[in-house]
Amino acid sequence: MTNKSIRWKADPFLLRPSGKDYLWGGSRLNDDFSKEIRMEPLAETWECSTHPAGPCYAVNGAFAGRSLAEILKEHPEFLGTHPRTEGELPILIKFIDARQDLSVQVHPDDAYAREQENGQRGKTEMWYVLDAAPGTELVYGFRREIKKETLRRAVEKGTVERYLQHVPVRKDDVFYIEAGTVHALGAGALVAEVQESSDLTYRLYDYDRTDKNGRKRELHVERALAVADLGGSAEPRQPLRVLKYRQGCAMELLCRCRYFEVYRMLINTERCRSLVEYQSDSSSFRVLLCVGGCGSVVTEEGSFHFFKGDCMFFPADSAKVRIHGRAQLLDVRG
Repeated sequence: MTNKSIRWKADPFLLRPSGKDYLWGGSRLNDDFSKEIRMEPLAETWECSTHPAGPCYAVNGAFAGRSLAEILKEHPEFLGTHPRTEGELPILIKFIDARQDLSVQVHPDDAYAREQENGQRGKTEMWYVLDAAPGTELVYGFRREIKKETLRRAVEKGTVERYLQHVPVRKDDVFYIEAGTVHALGAGALVAEVQESSDLTYRLYDYDRTDKNGRKRELHVERALAVADLGGSAEPRQPLRVLKYRQGCAMELLCRCRYFEVYRMLINTERCRSLVEYQSDSSSFRVLLCVGGCGSVVTEEGSFHFFKGDCMFFPADSAKVRIHGRAQLLDVRG
């Protein structure tokens, strides 16, 4: 009998992330989320990932200590019945702390990545803003259409910024960044990111910064020009959001695209006699990322606590659990 034929309802489990020390990062992921990752700066934590550049690991339960990639290879049924590459998580979830501006960059779509990057995925992503300092902005496309040769000359002369569209960023904003959109997260933003499982980033401009060794970071100008949408971009509007309530819980849709769905879930069972029941269905895994507060998950086998910054993986067709506490979570479905 193979593991694939086993049909048991698995419990959810907490994940331990990998960290990234990109030069633009800060210290808030350790300070605010108690990540206890010895990196300075700590720019990103990859909270739910099977990507080899940043794997994560089960913390508790039957799979404690094992990588999520290893678990899903052994139990591909945990991904659900949606068509996918067997044993491969199609999304990646991060926290990002931008103490400085991120580079002006663009990501390829799936077709370009498959053809030019050895069959990899492209990268469409969504940002949910957890906090933003006054005056924080992001780059979102161009103010008006620009020709490829004009942009190439602007990169050479260091005048790219005059063409970029800057958008104010506020706490609780949602931004959908489709592959091909030139963009950059601005200094002062703390965000949760949901994206395709890809690490393909083409840097177009990096403010002539140097790293700790005095070297400028590599640019990928020709590849960026090959995939970038050079048309003028409409300023992104915040999506219409409607909270739907049930006892102890409220939910709203933040983003839905072909790659993922993201909901914001508000849990408050402090005054309820019953806890919030939760489980994934057979079609897909789910991930709960705690972005505020704390609580506990009660299973048939016991319980575990979660706190701000924690990430929980629910295999497809999971065991039903009950959630207790006062917390804000992102509910991500692949």
